[in-house]
Formats: sequence, structure tokens, C-alpha cells
Amino acid sequence: MQENLPTAILNNGVVMPVFGLGTWQSKPNEVCNAVEFALKNNYRLIDTAAIYGNEHEVGEGIKRSGISRAELFITTKLWNSHHDPVDVEIALDESLNKLGLDYIDLYLMHYPCANDKEMFLKDQYVKADIDFVDTWKAMEGLLESGKVRAIGISNFSLSETQKLLESCAIKPQVHQMEMHPYLKQSEFLDFHKKNDIHVTAYSAFDNEPKILSHPSVLEISKRLGKPASQLLVSWAIKRGTSIIPKTVTFKRILENYEGHDLECPGKKP
Repeated sequence: MQENLPTAILNNGVVMPVFGLGTWQSKPNEVCNAVEFALKNNYRLIDTAAIYGNEHEVGEGIKRSGISRAELFITTKLWNSHHDPVDVEIALDESLNKLGLDYIDLYLMHYPCANDKEMFLKDQYVKADIDFVDTWKAMEGLLESGKVRAIGISNFSLSETQKLLESCAIKPQVHQMEMHPYLKQSEFLDFHKKNDIHVTAYSAFDNEPKILSHPSVLEISKRLGKPASQLLVSWAIKRGTSIIPKTVTFKRILENYEGHDLECPGKKP
């Protein structure tokens, strides 16, 4: 792990970088180059998912980077179509095969809802009668297989998270959710801190109206002489979360990275 890159220690002792590259909605044939460039420029956390359809490109970018696997932290996600407990390890193996890896550092349940065996988007799925608690139990078993180092959830509500905590043998190490200054989720974040569940923020820049153009953000950006994106990266990390801004633009990959150790004056967010 890069010595100057801040990390979080998950509740099972696994060390996770708190800054990385997201790959959601990246166009085909762009992800590979972005991942390779990011890893060659000090990134160590790469986030992908089965539904993104780019795991093979992420894997190729990892391979081209030449960075030791032990130095990397790779996250991918179980899609809704594979919530049946008998399908969970099958889905993981498919992701491992596409990524060209022997293990995943963090495997997340992408949503707390199951659908039939099609890769539909969340608002188009045909609901399947599978409780996410049963899916989670199958994910717990993956830890013993050595194919994953940590497991977690994504896009769960408070009630869904509480339900899982009441029934699980192993609580999630990470919860990945939308979080930014327009959607701070401060009370929900505090809940996770009390339960020793690390939070990863996604869609940090993707919101309307554009947070990067907000007058307050622009004023601080001008005063510090730093890009607005770096302020948002710093804001997220100082709240105790990790953050995975997505971009395939080399300039922005470098620019975003510099936000991980940016010191912003003023009160704690």
C-alpha cells in the first residue's frame, strides 16, 4: 500500500485505502486505460461491479499497470440477479474470471433486492422472492473460501441495515452509498460509526445542481487555489469515509488524487 495514501482499518482488520477510482458509467474501451493510468499514478483502490459490464477491462488495466496484486484493493459487487444463495459464489467466480484475479479485496451486495436472472437496472427488475439476509449468509461463507478478504453492502436503508445486523453472524465491513454535501446522511453515517461499519461515498460529484459549481465550493476553491473536486475529496475523507470519484480523463484522475491530503481551513464538516 502507498505509504502516503490514507487508509481505514475495517472491522475484520483488513486495511482499505480511503481514496480510489470509480468505474461506473465509464464508456467501453476507456476503463482499461483509466485503470492502468490511475494505478501507475499512486491509486491503489479500484471499484467496479458485475452490472457495470467492465470487469474484464478493469482486469486488463490492472495487468498492464504492472503493480503487485498485494498492493491493490479491488472492489466488485454481486448483482441482484444472483441473490439466490446457491448463485452467490458462482457470481463471484464469474467476476474473478473477468478480472483475472484469484481473490477480491471487497465484495459488496449491490442492492438489498433480488430479481430474476437478468441484468436489469434496479427500477426495471422483476422481483424475486429471496431475502437479502439469506444472500448475506452465503456471502459470509465466501470469507472462509479465501476468495474475498472483506464483504459489505451497498444502497441499504437504515431499516434494511438494522435488519441485517440483527440476523447476521458477520456484520458488513463496508457500506457503499451515495453521499455528498447535498446528501450528507450525517445521522446514517454516525450509525455506521457506532456499529464499526466503514462507509464509502459514491456519486460525490454527480448531482444536480452540480456541486462542483456551487458558489460556496467555488469560493473556497478560489481562496485555496485548488480545484473544486479536491475539496470534495478532502471533505469526504475528513468525515471518516472513503470516496471513489469516477473519471476516465487522465487530468482529472491526477487532480482528484491530490485531494486526499488537502488541508481545508474551517470547522469540521
